[in-house]
Amino acid sequence: MPMTRRRGMSARMKLTLSYAAVVVISGALLLAAVALWLLRYVPDTADFFPNRSDLTRAFVPVAFIVMLVLLAIGLGGGWVLAGRMLAPLDRIGHAAQLAAQGSLSHRVSLEGPRDEFRDLADVFDSMLEQLEANMAEQQRFAANASHELRTPLAISQTMLEVARTDPDRDVDALIGRLQEVNARAIELTEALLMLSRAERRAFAREPVELSLLAEEAVETLTPLADHRGVGVDVGGDTAHVIGSAALLQQLIANLVHNGIVHNLPAGGLVAVRTHSRPEAVALVVENTGPELPAHVVATLAEPFQRGAERTRDVDHAGVGLGLAIVQRIAQAHEGSLVLTPRAGGGLNVTVWLPHPFPSALRHGDARPVA
Repeated sequence: MPMTRRRGMSARMKLTLSYAAVVVISGALLLAAVALWLLRYVPDTADFFPNRSDLTRAFVPVAFIVMLVLLAIGLGGGWVLAGRMLAPLDRIGHAAQLAAQGSLSHRVSLEGPRDEFRDLADVFDSMLEQLEANMAEQQRFAANASHELRTPLAISQTMLEVARTDPDRDVDALIGRLQEVNARAIELTEALLMLSRAERRAFAREPVELSLLAEEAVETLTPLADHRGVGVDVGGDTAHVIGSAALLQQLIANLVHNGIVHNLPAGGLVAVRTHSRPEAVALVVENTGPELPAHVVATLAEPFQRGAERTRDVDHAGVGLGLAIVQRIAQAHEGSLVLTPRAGGGLNVTVWLPHPFPSALRHGDARPVA
């Protein structure tokens, strides 16, 4: 992170003072030349008056020499001053060249008080830091995705090789197992495509009623909840946002699905609530379940982080992208995701999204978020 600097003299003021100093010095030298070499030929008495020729012969050679000296001072001093003033740009240009060659670890790190050049260098350093972090995240994500996709393909290949060499193979069991493996691979591929779409923000924005999407998601997932003995309750305020209905539907479905499959084996509860605040809209999905340590909750939104402490079974292996997709969709809608352990066990997930009409609500109308 860039260091905090005290505000110094601006670069424009430095250049202004530098040029003003050159003009003042030039004028002072000219006046000194007039005083020393020209006015000495004008006596204080009235007995002698120098003519034009006398003044010209005395002044012109000295003025020519002084102009040459001023030219040399101007060129040398201007070269040195410009070099010192523009040195930060050279360092920034060098860092940009290294970044273009793929080296994102280099930083400009200009010293001294703040001015326009140092502000630019700090912004450039922040940009390089963000690019380096994004590049590292993409490389880690690509490696994890490759590993996750390779696993079902390797399992399928092994099963086919075993089946080819086993004359007593159970064809129906083999087909069923291959279907499960392929379904997992398809699920992972669709999740990766959804994640990529959310990160690229490649979607049209339109008014969306978040509470209606929540009701639709709960209705769709009710059979799964009934099968697992988990109750699902939905309610809250009418909540309007601007965004993609398909992506927001996927966001809610992921949260409700996670709340169901990571719940207690039976008798658990998932509560879905929408709240409209004056400046933001909140979607809250709370589920019962086992106790979750804070350090585990902090990593649940990272890609392929499934959380070993969360309840899992053979009915749902998961691909580790549910909350990662939720976070990317929220960020694509200028929102945020907040994960907190629930008192008594389970997880509380809150998605904050910007209110499309912040002036339409009064502060007194806001209700507390459960």
